[in-house]
Amino acid sequence: MSLLPPALTNLIEELGKLPGVGPRTAERYAYNLLRSPAGNAQRLARSMSELHDKVSYCKKTFVFVPAGQEFSTLYTDPSRNKKVIAVVQEPFDVIAIERTNQFKGTYHVLGGAISPIDGIGPEQLHIQELFARITEDEVEEVILATNASVEGESTALFLQKRLSDLPTRVTRLARGLPVGVDLEYADQITLSHALEGRQTL
Repeated sequence: MSLLPPALTNLIEELGKLPGVGPRTAERYAYNLLRSPAGNAQRLARSMSELHDKVSYCKKTFVFVPAGQEFSTLYTDPSRNKKVIAVVQEPFDVIAIERTNQFKGTYHVLGGAISPIDGIGPEQLHIQELFARITEDEVEEVILATNASVEGESTALFLQKRLSDLPTRVTRLARGLPVGVDLEYADQITLSHALEGRQTL
C-alpha cells in the first residue's frame, strides 16, 4: 500500500523515467512542484503537452524548428556557408557550437551515434541525407563533430571511410586535455587525442 496519494506517486514515477533522474531526485522534483504555486505546475504541464505538436525538425539539417517550418534559419540564412557542414550527433550539440560564435557554416544532425549494442546502425541515422546534401550543395568540407565517446568515435570513423571516396575535405574537431586536469584523471580517449594532436614547440 502506497503512503502517497496516487497523483503524487504517478508524477514521481514519470519524472523518474527521465535520463539522469533517480528515485530521490524524482521525489524532490515532485515535492517542489507540489509546494510551488499551482500556476507553475500548470505552465510546466502546458509546455510538455505542446512539445510534440509545436517542435519539428528541419528537413535538410535535422535541427529543431517550430512545427510547420520546413527549413532552419541556420540553413536558409544567406550569410551561412552551405559548402561547410559540421556533423553532430544531437540537435543540442548545434547550440553548443553556436555559442562559440566561431562557426559560420551549416549543420547536419545525425540523430544519434552508431551503437550496435543498442541496435543503432548507420541506417538508423541521417547519413544518406548527409551524402545527398554533399552533392546538392557542392560541399567542400565536412567537419566531424561527434562526441568523444566510443560511439562517437566509431561514427566518425565510419563517416571518414565513407567520405574518403569523395573530393570533399574531411576534418575532425581538435581534441585535447582540458586546462587544469591531471593526466591520471584524463580518460583514455581524451589522452589519445591529446597525443595525436601534439604540437611542435
